[in-house]
Amino acid sequence: MENKSPFLDTLFLLRKEGTLTIFSDFKTLSEKEEKEAEDFFESEFEKERLDFLSDKIPFNKEAAIWAAKVLYHSAQLYLIRKDTAKDLEKLIPQYQDEKDVSAILSADLSLRFLPQLLDALQIADSTDPLVKILENILQQFHYSGIGLDLNLENINWEEELKNKTYRKLYLERIVEKKAYSLAEIPYINQLLIAEFGMYKDIFWKELKINNTQENESRNSI
Repeated sequence: MENKSPFLDTLFLLRKEGTLTIFSDFKTLSEKEEKEAEDFFESEFEKERLDFLSDKIPFNKEAAIWAAKVLYHSAQLYLIRKDTAKDLEKLIPQYQDEKDVSAILSADLSLRFLPQLLDALQIADSTDPLVKILENILQQFHYSGIGLDLNLENINWEEELKNKTYRKLYLERIVEKKAYSLAEIPYINQLLIAEFGMYKDIFWKELKINNTQENESRNSI
């Protein structure tokens, strides 16, 4: 896949090689670029579907393209730090559509790379208004922010993780990132311990078993 589009080249190299190439010019994307990006992300989504083994979660092209633009423009703003504040809302808009599992997983194709960029931005200038914008996006799409210290205390986890496929992926990423703050939440801790079973120490020896939920259940009887 060869492109003369900085947007497409950046996304392709990031997904394929894990390298982020930044082009300095802010340009409005053409319909052709967006369509090619949609096709690329749909093919990537179908590849990742092999991991979550579900044909019931459709690809959400709107969420995928929105997230790709957020990542691409955020990377540009990280390098181009002069007279850009006025363009933040235009370049990094909030997600306006329904945030269902399809949107979460489609957006994650790009947003999973956002935490590293956020870390770099915080080191460069923690007062940059872009920092807060990206933190808000990752709080909304927190599956992509697993491993970060996000404010997720108001989430109803039983409702959030009611989809079995999403729950499986969420738990797997918690383990992959060794996200202790999430793993110690009573409901999530209970799910993890149940998944680990007798092999808990092999998967995550350091993780403590949280008995809070069990004790609350006993006290309510």
